[in-house]
Amino acid sequence: MTQKFTLSNLGYPRIGKNREWKKTLEAFWAGKLDEAAFRSEMETIQLQHWSAQKEAGIELIPVNDFTFYDHVLDTAVMFGIVPPRYGYGGGEVDLDLYFAMARGNAEATASTMTKWFNTNYHYIVPEIGDQTPRLTTNKPLEAYRLAKAKAGIEGKPVILGLYTFLKLSKGFPASELPKVAARFLPVYIQLLQELKQEGAAWVQVDEPAIVTGLEAAEIKLLESIYGEIAAAVPGLKLLLQTYFEAAEPLEQLLTLPVQGLGLDFVHDGGANLAAIERLGWPADKWLGAGVIDGRNIWRADLDDKLALVGKLAALVPAEQLILQPSCSLLHVPVTVQGEDKLKDAVRQALAFADEKLAELSLLGAVLNGGSREALAESRAALAAFRALPERRRQDVAQQAETLQGQRDWRGLPYAERLPLQRQKWQLPLLPTTTIGSFPQTVEVRQARLKWRKGVWSQERYDGFIRQQIEEAITIQEELGLDVLVHGEFERTDMVEFFGEQLDGYLFTRGGWVQSYGSRCVKPPVIYADVAYVKPMTVKESLYAQSLTKLPVKGMLTGPVTILNWSFVRDDLSREEVARQIALALRHEIQALEEAGIEMIQVDEPAIREGLPLKAKDHEHYLNWAVRSFRISTNQVKPTTQVHTHMCYSDFNNMIDSISAMDADVISIETSRSHGELIASFEERAYDKGIGLGVYDIHSPRVPAVAEMAANISRALRVLDPQQFWINPDCGLKTRGWPETIAALRNMVAAAEEAREQVSAGVR
Repeated sequence: MTQKFTLSNLGYPRIGKNREWKKTLEAFWAGKLDEAAFRSEMETIQLQHWSAQKEAGIELIPVNDFTFYDHVLDTAVMFGIVPPRYGYGGGEVDLDLYFAMARGNAEATASTMTKWFNTNYHYIVPEIGDQTPRLTTNKPLEAYRLAKAKAGIEGKPVILGLYTFLKLSKGFPASELPKVAARFLPVYIQLLQELKQEGAAWVQVDEPAIVTGLEAAEIKLLESIYGEIAAAVPGLKLLLQTYFEAAEPLEQLLTLPVQGLGLDFVHDGGANLAAIERLGWPADKWLGAGVIDGRNIWRADLDDKLALVGKLAALVPAEQLILQPSCSLLHVPVTVQGEDKLKDAVRQALAFADEKLAELSLLGAVLNGGSREALAESRAALAAFRALPERRRQDVAQQAETLQGQRDWRGLPYAERLPLQRQKWQLPLLPTTTIGSFPQTVEVRQARLKWRKGVWSQERYDGFIRQQIEEAITIQEELGLDVLVHGEFERTDMVEFFGEQLDGYLFTRGGWVQSYGSRCVKPPVIYADVAYVKPMTVKESLYAQSLTKLPVKGMLTGPVTILNWSFVRDDLSREEVARQIALALRHEIQALEEAGIEMIQVDEPAIREGLPLKAKDHEHYLNWAVRSFRISTNQVKPTTQVHTHMCYSDFNNMIDSISAMDADVISIETSRSHGELIASFEERAYDKGIGLGVYDIHSPRVPAVAEMAANISRALRVLDPQQFWINPDCGLKTRGWPETIAALRNMVAAAEEAREQVSAGVR
C-alpha cells in the first residue's frame, strides 16, 4: 500500500508525565496558587501535550480534550447548566462555582459522580431540569485558538455530542429526551458555527452512548440532531466518534449527515468489521479506524493490525481512512520511560500513551510504503513476553479445575444464617460502621516511603502501623461506632496492596491514570497467572481485634474489583482471570477466619463498571462476576458475617445480582445521588443487610446531623430497621482527621436519633 493514511488521536492523558496536572490542581485548591498562576501552569501542560503528539507524527491532534476537572462538567458549565442550589446567576461559570459543583462547598452538596461507561474514570452528572441552555463560553474554540497561536497546530476540536451528553444527564424523564435535545440544539449549532468561522476543518464529536444500543426513537433523534447541524453548519467536517464497543445498527449510522464515523476495532468483538464487510462503506464518508487499544497497556501485535487495516482498505477508500486509537488515551498512563525496574521481557511488552502513538506512527509508515522489517523489534518483544513461564502455571490451572464439583453457595441460606449471626454478634438496632480506610495522612505516606526506601526497618514500620491502628481503634470507640475497622494504614491502594502480595502481578513506577478530579491511581498490572502466596491481612486485623471487645472487620478487595481496577493481560478472558483472583482470595478469607476474624468485608466497588455496555451481554457478565465473589466467600462458616461495599454506580437494574452475591451485608453509595437508589427498594424488596451511605466522603464539607438523619429516615420508609446499617458512602482515606471525626460524630448522633424514632414507632 502506498497511499497516504491519516494519523489521528482521540485524546491525551491530562495528568502529565509526572502528574503535573494533579499537583497544580491541588496547589490551587490549597491556596498555594492564585487563579492567574493556576491557569498559566495548566496552559503550559496543554502545550506540552500537544507538542508530544506533534512529535509523534499525529496529524489530527485533539484540542479541548483537556479539562480542569472533568470534560462532562465542562460541557454542562459551558451551556450554563448549574443546579439551582448553587445560586448561579448566569454568565460564565467561575472557578469557585465550577469546583463547587464537582466537590461541594459549605452551602451545597456536590453533584452526583458516577462511572464513565465501563471504565474507572468518573464524571460529574449534569442536572438539567428545566434550565435553558446558553453558550456561556466556547471552550473548544478557546482551545483551538491556543493550539494554533502557541503550538502551531491546526487542532481538531473535541466536543461531547448532544445525544451522549443528554443520556449521561439527569433531571428530566427519558420520554422528554427529544424535547430537551431541541432546547440544546441551538447552542450546539452556535458552538459549531463559531468553530467553522475560526477555520476549524475537523471537529470530533464524541458519541459513545451510541454503542450502548439504539431504539428506533433514538435513531430518529440522532437523525434529527445531525440533520439540523448539517443544514446549519455546512462545510464543517464532523467525525462522529464512537468507542468501547461496536456501533450498532451501523446501517442507520452510515446514513447520518456527517463526514466521518469513528469506530472501535479493538473492543467490538469483530462486529464493526463484519458490518462493514456486509454493508460496504459510503464513498463520501471517512472512517476513523480505532486500531490501537486505548484502554490497555500492552504492545500491539502490529502484524495483526496491518492485516486488519488491509481488510479495511479493501472496503474504504484509502485516502479516507484515518488510523487512530480505539478511544481517548485518557485511560492509560503517559509513557513507559522510567520503568527501569521491570524485567526487560515485560517492560518491552508495555505501551502507554506515547508508545501507542509511536506504534500508530510506525503502522502508518509501513502502510504508507515503508518496509515491514521496521516491525522486527516489536515482533521480538512480543515473542519474549509470551514465552514467560509464569504466564502458564500448571498449579493455577489445577486449582481452577477443582471448582467443577464444588458447591457455589454458602452452606446455609441467608435466612438461616441470620439468626445465628444475630445471636453471635449482639449488635444494636441500626448498627454503625465505616467502609474501611481512615485518613492517609502525610505522616502515614512518609513512613511508608521511608520503609520502601529502606530508611526504616520492617520492625520500625510495623511499630508505626500498630500505633496508627491503636489510635484509630480508640477514636472509633470514643465516637461510639458499633463495628470497627483497623484503618488500612499499611495500604497504598485497595488493589495495589493485594497485587503486591500475589503472584502474577507487576507494578509500574509512573503508571498513573486519572480516576476522578485530581485523584490518580496507579493500577497494578496482571501479566501472568494469579496465585496466592501467603496471608496478606491477618496480622493487622488480629492486632486491631486484640485492642477492643467490639467486632473488627477484616478488610479485603473483591476479585472483580481487583480485575477491573488492574490492567489485565489480554490473552485470557476476563472471566478466567477473575476466577484465578477469586481462588487466591479464598485462601486469605480462610486464613482470617481461622485466626478468629469472623466479620469480613470483601469490597466490590467496581463490579458495576465492568458491566458490558449492551444489555444483551449483561447476564453473562453478571453471572461470572457474582460467581467469582461467591468462590471467594462461600467456604466460610454460617456465623461468619460477610460484608461487601459498592460505590458510585447505577445499581438500580442489578439489585437481583447484588442479592445473588450472597453477602450478609452490603453498603452502597446514596449520598451524592440524593437518595435516588432508595427508589429501587420501593419497587422490589431486598432481603439481606444493607447500608446506604448517609454522607459523601468525597466532599470536604461536614454534613449536619439533620442532613444525615433525613437520609436515614428516607431509607427507613422502604427498608426494615432490622436490616439497615448506617455508614459513610465510601472509605475515608482521602479525608483529614478533623473532618472525619466531625462527620462520624454527626453520623453516630443521627443513628441514635433514628433508633429513638424507630423505638417510638416513627419512621
